Amino acid sequence: MKFLDQCKIYLKSGDGGAGSMSFRREKFIEFGGPDGGDGGKGGDIVAVAADNLNTLIDYRYRQHFRAQQGRGGAGAGRTGAAGRDLVLRVPVGTQILADDKETVLADLVRPGQRIVLLRGGDGGFGNAHYKSATNQAPRRADPGWPGREMWVWLRLKLIADVGLVGLPNAGKSTLLARLSHARPKIADYPFTTLNPQLGVVRLDEETEFVLADLPGLIEGASDGAGLGTRFLGHVERCAVVLHLIDGTAEDVVGAYRTIRDELAGYGHGLGDKPEIVGLNKIDAIDPLAVEAKRRALRCAVRPGTQVLPLSGVSGAGIDKVIGALAAAIAAARARDPELTPAG
Repeated sequence: MKFLDQCKIYLKSGDGGAGSMSFRREKFIEFGGPDGGDGGKGGDIVAVAADNLNTLIDYRYRQHFRAQQGRGGAGAGRTGAAGRDLVLRVPVGTQILADDKETVLADLVRPGQRIVLLRGGDGGFGNAHYKSATNQAPRRADPGWPGREMWVWLRLKLIADVGLVGLPNAGKSTLLARLSHARPKIADYPFTTLNPQLGVVRLDEETEFVLADLPGLIEGASDGAGLGTRFLGHVERCAVVLHLIDGTAEDVVGAYRTIRDELAGYGHGLGDKPEIVGLNKIDAIDPLAVEAKRRALRCAVRPGTQVLPLSGVSGAGIDKVIGALAAAIAAARARDPELTPAG
C-alpha cells in the first residue's frame, strides 16, 4: 500500500429537511387543525482515529465528502428522518487543518478518538409548531437550515517512540531491518527511502517500542531542500531521536551538525528532544578510527547525550543501543505522561 501523509479534501454536512404545511382532513372532523411535521436534521461530518490504518491513501482518489440530507416533514405530525452522519476514518496521529494549512481544527492522537468537524443543518419547523390559541390555522412552514462546508487538509504525523534520522546512506534502513521485522528498501545510493517506515523493536517479552525510519535529510531540508520539511513533522510525535552517523564519513562532526541544524531550523521542539547518537558502520573502519570519531562526536553533542558505536550489518553494539533507547523512552514518558506508548 502506498504511503500518503497529507491530502486536501472537501467536506459538506447535510442540509436540514423542510417542515411540512399540512392540515388534518378526516371525515366527520370539521376543524382538524394543522398537523405538518418538522424536517429532519442533516447528517454530521465526523472524524474518527482508527488504529488499523497507517496512511491516508483512501483520500487520494476521492476528495469530496457530503453527509446525507435530512428528510422533509409530512402530514399527520410525521417528523422527517435525520440524515446519516458521514464518518471519516483516519490513522492515529492525523491532524486536521483549515484551508490555510496553519489552523489546527483537530489532532487525533488516541485510537477511537472522535470529533464532529461539521454539524448538519437543523430541520425546519412544520406548521403544527406554530399553532397557538391566537393562531389556530398557521400557514407557515420553514425550510431546513443549510449544512456547512469547507476544505480541510489531513496531515498524518506518525506516532512512534523513536525517530531514526540522519543523512542519506547513513544506514537507517539497514538498522531498521536488523532491529525489527520491517523490510524497507535498501540500496547503495542516496534517498533510497522515500517514505517513512515503521518497525516494532522487542527488547524482551514485556518491553517493545516503535521505531520510525524517516527519509534522509540534507542541508537546507528545513527550508525545503531535498525532500524538504514534509517528513520532519513525523519526528514531532517521537519521544526519542536516534541520530545515525555514517562512521565511514571523513567529517562525522559536520554530518552530525548538519542534521542538528535542520532539526533546530524546523522548530516545534525537535531540537530539544532526547537524543542518542549512533556511530554506524563500525565494521567497515579501523577500531582506532572508531574511537577517535567517537571522541570527536562526544565533544560536539549536548552534555549527557550518549554516543554509541554500532553496525547495522554485523549487529555489533546493537544490544547496547536497544537498551539505551528503552531507558530513554521510559524517562521521556515519565516526564510527559501524555506521550503515546507503543501499540
